[in-house]
Amino acid sequence: MNKKILFIQPTIYDDSGKPVKKKKLYFVGMAFPLLAAMLPEGWSADICIETIEDIPYDTDADVIGLGGMGHAARRAVDIVKEFKKRGKIVIMGGPMVSLIPEVAKQYCDCVMIGDAEESIVQICKDIENGELKDFYNKPLEKLSWPLPRYDLVTNKSIGDFLPVQAGRGCPHICKFCSIYCIYRGKYIKRTVDEVIRDIKYVKKLGFKKFLLIDDNIVADAEYMTELCARIKPLKMKWMSQCAIQIADNPALLKAAAESGCYVLSIGLESINKSALEGFDKEFCNPDDFMRVLNTINKAGIEVASEMIIGANEDTRHSLDETIKFVKRSKIIAPKFYCLMPVPGTDFYHECKEKGVLAHDDLFSYRPSEAVINTPNMKAEQVTSEYWRVYNKLYTVWAILRRTIFSRRIFRHPKRTMFFFMVNMVYRSQIKRKIAPNIL
Repeated sequence: MNKKILFIQPTIYDDSGKPVKKKKLYFVGMAFPLLAAMLPEGWSADICIETIEDIPYDTDADVIGLGGMGHAARRAVDIVKEFKKRGKIVIMGGPMVSLIPEVAKQYCDCVMIGDAEESIVQICKDIENGELKDFYNKPLEKLSWPLPRYDLVTNKSIGDFLPVQAGRGCPHICKFCSIYCIYRGKYIKRTVDEVIRDIKYVKKLGFKKFLLIDDNIVADAEYMTELCARIKPLKMKWMSQCAIQIADNPALLKAAAESGCYVLSIGLESINKSALEGFDKEFCNPDDFMRVLNTINKAGIEVASEMIIGANEDTRHSLDETIKFVKRSKIIAPKFYCLMPVPGTDFYHECKEKGVLAHDDLFSYRPSEAVINTPNMKAEQVTSEYWRVYNKLYTVWAILRRTIFSRRIFRHPKRTMFFFMVNMVYRSQIKRKIAPNIL
């Protein structure tokens, strides 16, 4: 029996309700190349990334698999409806779907809850036997899999790097985080041998860079140290995300930089200590942020920060202070998100109980539109402040000051010019009210 599954990564809608399109996608998802590699005998797969290509609604695929983050949920539902009209079997998965499976099931035939690696083969067999279940939920006990089907994405208009996964989960318990609500403080790692196998394969495919996917790569310092030692001889450049604690481990920071790490995405969230405490991020001290950023930068690694707008403590004045902090720190690629109560998370239920949600249209929630009324601002005011902060930090002059007119241009000229172009792309997206780096 030969069957085919088409995996689709939906785009998002812009403010006018049109699907956002781009000429190139830099951050390619890991899930679909991985699941495609794990399909049982007799099954084939294809991948559609809607941001850079059109959805083939006339596909010969027997099954449609939709994933993506919460901000693409509305678009995903509309795609599901169209394929259901055409008589296709549709399965859905991903972080948001996993947190509200009963809601998602109203639109599709099957929901994959949590990690799909342990379920995908059983789903395929059940489809073959006409016994597809409504829900599949088999948590991972370990991370191990064959080489991902990178060949299904390398022929598309993507950037100059591919994703490689190291671990999943995070030991921290930040209540707004969907990762915490799925893994509950659990952190699972792949073997170093297997990670290195994938990195070598990416290099064999002609790529000189990779994105090391891990919800918090410093969660196990010993593991990261060994991984860096094994990556170093490969002479590749890499990016990842982690918590600020890496700045307090000089040996690990040095090992990461020497192994080729050149960018770390770090969630600073807020420069207000009370706000951080409200997020259950007491381990972060905003008074220490400047030292942390300088320490990481001096090691030769750039920081792409992530911060939240819409905390209870936020005011127009406090956000002015945030703008000043980002300018003063010269963070190379600052990113912001409206505080979003991801449906199904503890934080969502807390907001609902307090009656602070502006509306409960779950599938319209996205990081660029606030839905929480705070003590100081209504949700629409928070959204307005969100775009004001972005526009202030992505003027041409602000971009020049943190790139070409900074000291980093002398230390890393090519890298700095690359980030200048990244900033200009972000600026273009912001002008169109598309949040940078979501797609």
